[in-house]
This record gives sequence, structure tokens and C-alpha cells, in this order.
Amino acid sequence: MSDSQFNPGVAWTVPEWPVLPNVRALSTWRGGGVSGGLYASLNLGDHVGDAPPSVAANRAALRKAAALPDEPAWLAQVHGIAVRDLDAPGAAGAALPADAAVTRQVGRICAILTADCLPVLLAGDAGDRVGAAHAGWRGLAAGVIEAAVAAMGLAPQRVVAWLGPAIGPLSFEVGAEVRESLLRLDPGAGGAFTANVRGRYFADLYELARRRLAHLGVERVFGGGACTYSEGARYFSHRRDGRTGRQASLIWLDSAPPR
Repeated sequence: MSDSQFNPGVAWTVPEWPVLPNVRALSTWRGGGVSGGLYASLNLGDHVGDAPPSVAANRAALRKAAALPDEPAWLAQVHGIAVRDLDAPGAAGAALPADAAVTRQVGRICAILTADCLPVLLAGDAGDRVGAAHAGWRGLAAGVIEAAVAAMGLAPQRVVAWLGPAIGPLSFEVGAEVRESLLRLDPGAGGAFTANVRGRYFADLYELARRRLAHLGVERVFGGGACTYSEGARYFSHRRDGRTGRQASLIWLDSAPPR
């Protein structure tokens, strides 16, 4: 991945993946905003207890710094598998409960908020559609990646995926019940878990997501490797800090696909 900073303090990661130039994507860092205390400083989540004017100012700062074509379509994420079609009538209005979004329209921005869960960005290889999914362990167990890829409306071989920043495999400790939930849809994923001395497991969200994508036939998967828990200067982490802010991963089409 490559790191980019276009405005003092407001910074993000730009995915390195083989998509057409009209596909734009970024994943924000936590600095450069106006929020204080637990939410310092570029908190983009409006559901975590931060002052609404601060969240609005942070979102405006990101939109200006990244020259976004529109306000991102913020979702009311509930750790489920509902996919919001941003091209449906009225879909670009108030946030609705959903954990993934897709669009074919130029300038409409799919947005996922995270603070340890895994954001998965998706793009069609012809540059004609994009999508994003919020894949924490509950969403993975329920099939949110499968739902998002299906909503792209493409053969999986034509979908390119990028895995954004999430809690890493040396930090994400889960109990046996979570492991069992994640193995139900993928019984062969035992290698994504490492038993520890506390009788629990460290889980690798990146590996779990890669396996799900591979099973679907998505062959081009990039990203993975950042750790929101251990990289405290760059990322919010709910597991590390409890009450905290949210970073965002965004994807959109900035022009029609090339002919």
C-alpha cells in the first residue's frame, strides 16, 4: 500500500491494487481532525458518543482534503449482511441499517467505518462498479463478504478486492464460541486460529477473509497486514481503547469506465 497526505494533518492510505484509474479508494488515519479526548482527532463515526459538530467538521475536512465528489454514503452498521444498493431510489439519503454497499454510479461513495473490524473494498475489473463491506467476526460468520460479492453482479473472477486496516492476528483474541461460529461457513479455516496459554485463540481476520474470497472465486486479493490495535498513532481500536473513534475506508468511481 502507499501512504498519501494532501492536507496538513489529514492523511490516509491509498490501496495499491490493479484497478482501472477511474476507481478511487482511500482508508483514513486518525489524525488531522478536531475531535478531542477519546476521539482524537479525525473521528468519522457519528454513533460513538462524540460531539456531532466535531464529527461533521471531521467529515467536511476529509471531503475537502481528498476532493471527494460527494458526501460518502454512511451506513448504520449492525454487524449483519444487508447490502445497500446506492443506485436504488432514495438510497443516497439517510443512513439505513446495512454492512455493505455497492454502486455503478460515478461520484457515489461507498463508506465503511471501522475500529478493528475489517473493511473490504471491491471493484469490477472493467471499472464499472465498486463496493465495500464491513467484515468483523460477526459479519464474517454470517456471510457479509459473500453477500457483498453477490451484490456486485459480476462473475467473482472479475472482482478485485482490497483488505483495509483491521486488528491483526497477534492481537485479536477470541473464545472458542467465536472460533466455532467462524468455522461453520468454512470448516477448513482452522489454520487462521492459534491457541494461546489462556485457553483462547488468536484469530487472523485477514486470512479468514482471503479464504472466503477464494472460495467465492475472487482470485485477486490485496492489502492486509496493518494492525489497528498495535498501530495506535495511526488507527482507532475499540479492542485497545474501548470507547473510541472510527476511521473510514472509501471507494468510488470518479469517471465512467474507459471504452
